[in-house]
Amino acid sequence: MLWKTLYNALVIPALTVGFYTAARFSPKIREGLAGRRSVFDSIKGQLGSARELNQTVWFHFTSVGEFEQAKPLIEALKDEVRIVLTYFSPSVHPNVVRYPHHDAAIYLPLDTSRNAERLFQIIKPSLLVFSKFDIWPNLVWGAAKRKVPIALIAGTLHPHSKRLASFARPFFREVHRHISVHCVISEDDAQRFRLICPLSAQIEVTGDTRFDRVYQRAADIDGSVELFPGQSTLQRPILIAGSTYLEEEQVVLEAYHRLRERSSHNPNCNNLPHLILVPHEPTVERIDEIHVQLNHLGLSRVCFSELQEGVDLSQIEVIVIDTVGLLAQLYQLGDVAFVGGSFHGSVHNVMEPAAMAKPILFGPTIHNAYEAGILKARGAAQLVNNAEEMVEAVTSLLSDTAKRIQMGQIGKQVIEENLGASERTLAQIKSYLTT
Repeated sequence: MLWKTLYNALVIPALTVGFYTAARFSPKIREGLAGRRSVFDSIKGQLGSARELNQTVWFHFTSVGEFEQAKPLIEALKDEVRIVLTYFSPSVHPNVVRYPHHDAAIYLPLDTSRNAERLFQIIKPSLLVFSKFDIWPNLVWGAAKRKVPIALIAGTLHPHSKRLASFARPFFREVHRHISVHCVISEDDAQRFRLICPLSAQIEVTGDTRFDRVYQRAADIDGSVELFPGQSTLQRPILIAGSTYLEEEQVVLEAYHRLRERSSHNPNCNNLPHLILVPHEPTVERIDEIHVQLNHLGLSRVCFSELQEGVDLSQIEVIVIDTVGLLAQLYQLGDVAFVGGSFHGSVHNVMEPAAMAKPILFGPTIHNAYEAGILKARGAAQLVNNAEEMVEAVTSLLSDTAKRIQMGQIGKQVIEENLGASERTLAQIKSYLTT
């Protein structure tokens, strides 16, 4: 196979060199490399003590968003089959560690043919499932060699994806011809997948399983339970800035500073909100960066980890969340939600605040998330390009309760209109498992 030879002779060595070179400059990549040490011994040990079931489904995903897409299917299958998870990004590692519904989970080792061979020998999957677009060719060829069916779930291709380039299509057509079923999120995506798939490929529009996931999570949250000490003392409106990077924090904190200045010069203005800031990765270094910005702007703050019973937060301006796993619940507290990633390169999960009927703000980079475009077009979300626009948007929303409610209800309606993807996708992938 020409494409397999070229991939393993040229692409994999280049990726390996690039990976190890980048690790010299990136703590996150170093963390990923460290996590890949001894993965084969790890998965052998995990499966050695796992449940004895006749079938094993292997799910692979890149990061947090793709993991969320897989969860409804994992939870629907977990009582019938063994579940093995592999993942690429260190960002999702803590989520996987806390997740109870799997028999084994490891970082995916580099996609060499030897690594793929070893994984198949250990896992012995009945079905291999990729999420969104993170398809690794040697895994595909390894599955095809063993006649293991392959499913793609929540498949999506951006109109400007390099996979669609004319020079790349023959290679991806060779890879995708081995995929048993492509479950894609929209008809537009189906049309784009047809450009890189053979004519015989099975492409089904099943929708995005994240809609089901966020809707259920929103329904499961008990709003009567306090998330942190002093929550009841937050008497002013609440602005949630979720999953932020440095670029967003610079905009959000400058906007908040301007809101405070406006409030202090206008005795009739009582809409200065509390700001709950939830950085994407609350490492010590990131929290220190946030503190530097807060000190520069003279904003009072407290970290989540510092809160104690009896604390009065009524005069605190910024609460910094220095732990993980709370964002979905925190969105429920908010009057307005700003979603991060949108000044950094790709907007993060806009579905969570929409499922909780919150008006949404985000920055200009939303091309990666079709749902952000839908929410904006329907009037559930507003794009802000800078701190000045954010000040105006927050001021408008906090002074107009009817507008906030309307935007929130439209967002929740968008979520409800897209439910059912998990059931449709499950029907497709279960057809490749024996009953």
